[in-house]
Amino acid sequence: MRDRSWAHGAYLAEFASADELSRAVQALETKGYRLMETYSPVPITRGLTYRRSRLPVIVFVAGVVGGVLSYLIQWYADAYAYPIDIGGRPMNAVPAFIVPTFEGTVLCAALAAFFGFFFIARLPQPYHPVFEIDGFERATVDRYWVGVDAGDHRSSPDLTPGELYGLDALRVVTLEAQP
Repeated sequence: MRDRSWAHGAYLAEFASADELSRAVQALETKGYRLMETYSPVPITRGLTYRRSRLPVIVFVAGVVGGVLSYLIQWYADAYAYPIDIGGRPMNAVPAFIVPTFEGTVLCAALAAFFGFFFIARLPQPYHPVFEIDGFERATVDRYWVGVDAGDHRSSPDLTPGELYGLDALRVVTLEAQP
């Protein structure tokens, strides 16, 4: 799940264990909620559905573009702009271009992975509205949270907090809409 900005507000529920969180998310999904976010101290792989990341595609495309560009730069310099006939060898010497082309591919893919991760994860993020909740810092130690976006088609101030309490939440917190 992807971190949300909670522009419409949110309803957050705290749970004591990962199993309770998984059951709560599954129950909310069966009730029709779609805009949810989970916060936990450990990765939870059981019972939650995740969207695949776009990062592998971005890294692959950047690697291909880097390889093509590095090859074209070498071809331009050695075969087109400054051709030198040395011992009758061809101007476009593919074996000589393999190592620099590989290096250009790896460089572009690594830079795309590094900066793409920060972009997709929205880092650095020094402030988020959930940081204002008292006790939310325990989400990095021993508590599990689920947040339901107030902009969800199923969400309402009268219905959603009651449904979250019905899932045996320790507490439910309402975040106001962010300007």
